Amino acid sequence: MTAGPEKNQLQGPAATPEQEGAHIPESAAAPDREAVQDPATAPERETAGEEGQERTARQERKAAAARTARARQAAGARDTGGWAAQSWAGLTSRTRIRLGGVRLPRVRKSRIFLFLAILGPGVVAANAGNDAAGIATYASAGSEFIYRTLFFMVLVTVALVLVQEMAVRLGTYTGKGLAALIREQFSLRFTALALGCVLLANTGLVVSEFAGIGAAFGLLGVSRYIIIPIAAVAIWALVLFGSYRYAERIFLVMSLAFLAYPIAAILGHPDWAQVGQNLVIPQFETSKAFLLLGVALIGTTVSPYMQLYAAAGVVDKGADPADYPRARIDAISGALFACIVSVTIIIATAAAIGGKGPLSSASEAAKALEPVAGSGAEVLFAIGLIGASALAGAVVPLSSAYAISEAVGVERSVSRRFTEARLFLGLFTVQVIIGASLALTHINLITLLIGTQVLQGIVTPVILVYILILTNRRSVLGKAANRPVFRIVATICVAGISAMSLLLLGSTVLGFFGIG
Repeated sequence: MTAGPEKNQLQGPAATPEQEGAHIPESAAAPDREAVQDPATAPERETAGEEGQERTARQERKAAAARTARARQAAGARDTGGWAAQSWAGLTSRTRIRLGGVRLPRVRKSRIFLFLAILGPGVVAANAGNDAAGIATYASAGSEFIYRTLFFMVLVTVALVLVQEMAVRLGTYTGKGLAALIREQFSLRFTALALGCVLLANTGLVVSEFAGIGAAFGLLGVSRYIIIPIAAVAIWALVLFGSYRYAERIFLVMSLAFLAYPIAAILGHPDWAQVGQNLVIPQFETSKAFLLLGVALIGTTVSPYMQLYAAAGVVDKGADPADYPRARIDAISGALFACIVSVTIIIATAAAIGGKGPLSSASEAAKALEPVAGSGAEVLFAIGLIGASALAGAVVPLSSAYAISEAVGVERSVSRRFTEARLFLGLFTVQVIIGASLALTHINLITLLIGTQVLQGIVTPVILVYILILTNRRSVLGKAANRPVFRIVATICVAGISAMSLLLLGSTVLGFFGIG
């Protein structure tokens, strides 16, 4: 064994401390002396230390947010009776498997479940807008004005994309819902104004959703006096007893029946030259009927409850700034999908019954689906209307409950039991009861549906102004606040919507006095 002696021979005899100091080259010793003697490096070391502490703090905050999200997922899984829980951060689904008698969690990624994994409040809120009132409004636009509202819908689509994105950005970056932010950033009077507008508009909407369920089952031969109470109890139970997240997806799948409208728009052989022309060239009218329907289109497409639900939903999911890219995709894709369906409803209805004037019944709205379903058009329309109305029948009262509970500062989550969130679930219950009760009264369905959307259109600018101001403030969003170009475009959209609402409100008031 010669390794040891060879090593010692290479290294030589051990040097004494004095010898070590004597043989250190000047060039090697200089940096150490400069580091000790130069006070200019001290601030750099302090800055590096502060940066390290900030990184550690950020990592701890992210870890805490992840733990909170996992806890909420576990609570939701417990309430829904399963371990399946979706993760926004990894787009994964977690299941339990057995291995040697031990139950282990396994994470699997699959493109098949990509849509379900990314499905969030943005998609749900936007598609809830294609509810009974929305279908009636879009179909009326095609029936009364044929293709002349298409360019207007392009503008409304841009507005919806911008507003939905701002709503989810507020939720992910602040961890607070829209109502809570309004309460913190504005006075009590302004908060009361916002909540009053939301409650006023949402109460009418809840009525219209249950009326839509009644009309849909009426097409199938079931009396609304039987089905509306049953639907109210079913929706209430789904939310309160913890299976709402699954029911939400069932309603979404049912509402996919309205994907038949894009097919109907093609099979109905519309005048594509006119369609293209009306999509890119404004065809506005100065009549009060056009203004009324325009405001209704704004109200049904950019509804205040959609923004409240989108912001509160990402908070309820435990999303944080790291989840924003996926939340943004969710919001934008949901808005675009909903508006594409809306535009094809107008085209399909215009091709089928365009020029016959305003709609008077749900069966007339179903005629647009005859190129797809033939004699089964009413059945297909009824299935889609049931899913869309049931989805909105849960989302609308939940958005009101979220808003009030956030403003008051109490517990609010669909994963909580009634004893844990009394105000939140109590408000939801009261709105369902009121909506179902009023839907049983005698009133023309189409008049009710379009009327609620006009009310939504008048209230919408109030909520949009709050959203715009909040997303413009760096004190709220920091670096995620609106940038100059985005701020200008969003301001133009909000100003345009506000101008139309004020014009309608002004003409209505003047009409009371016999003017105009």
